[in-house]
Amino acid sequence: MRNTIYEMRNTKYEILIWLPSPMGDAILCTPALRAIRQRFESAEISFLARPAVREVLSPCGFNDVWLTAQDSSPFAIAKMLKARSFTHAVLLKNSFASALATFLAQIPFRIGYTREVRGLLLTEKLHPPKKPDGKLKPLPMLDYYLAIASWLGCDPADRNLQLLVDPQHARSLRAKLPQVYNCEGPIVIIVPGGAFGPSKCWPSDSFAQTADRLISTYNATVIISVSPNTAERRIAEQICNSGTHELINLADTPVTLGELKALFAKAELIISNDTGPRHIAIALKRKLVTLFGPNDPAWTDTGYENEIQLIGNAPCAPCARPVCKKKRHLCMESITVEMVCNAAKKLLENN
Repeated sequence: MRNTIYEMRNTKYEILIWLPSPMGDAILCTPALRAIRQRFESAEISFLARPAVREVLSPCGFNDVWLTAQDSSPFAIAKMLKARSFTHAVLLKNSFASALATFLAQIPFRIGYTREVRGLLLTEKLHPPKKPDGKLKPLPMLDYYLAIASWLGCDPADRNLQLLVDPQHARSLRAKLPQVYNCEGPIVIIVPGGAFGPSKCWPSDSFAQTADRLISTYNATVIISVSPNTAERRIAEQICNSGTHELINLADTPVTLGELKALFAKAELIISNDTGPRHIAIALKRKLVTLFGPNDPAWTDTGYENEIQLIGNAPCAPCARPVCKKKRHLCMESITVEMVCNAAKKLLENN
């Protein structure tokens, strides 16, 4: 570790932190972001992120400036970064383009993982752990990002994910969904989609049966949370049409990411595929049932005590494929409605 890392603590530096693009990964960065902010209080810290990442992390006390690239070209981004005279670049994003842009911007200190053949573009290199066959070894992404903070001399002890809810978003949510504020039973949010691909998705009829049982047993208000794309709208429609009780479908009443956080903050329970909103639930300390199929849970493990993980049992899992190549989706089908309802019961009835 170079002396410049230690000098950063009490010197005025301009630090760029380039955040990963997936929303879930960005939330998993929050322990590292908090550790860096705590150690380098005198530095001005700028986050470079996609608009969706900025929205889910805001409000945020870990940075001073938000930057958004108007052009995806690393040459255009380099020009923008060079104009700000950054002294340090912390690359939580693993792409070759991010390393190239900071190299072209002539930022003197550039730290990140040596993935995507970008080691020569970095001044400080971390090597991701690998298995004997050369493939990446499953490691919680939370610790993966904390390792960069630790390299910078930060304290990695606090592994808690962290998000805040803007009171303005809570007010606008109340205007959109007043029924959520007047229910008698628990609020349960179902997240049946997944940006990764359909292989992560539990069957729609299973979600519908689970929703019916939670409403019958607990007088729950069940909300189907989906993104506004066509595939997830179709999933939400299938769930609502398959069940016998009325559900609140966010495909019919779209909310912003800020409002979604406010909604999650009110929920007693979230039932989710292994997808980004799962991390919102953990960061807001909600009770959570997560359904795993094609992906190894080790990648996104946080040690969160109020989460029950149900892992699909199939000889082909985990395959890490976005689309199942089998005739039947064995891993997700092996998770039964009974298993999910029992997990929900344990969390709802254990205070």
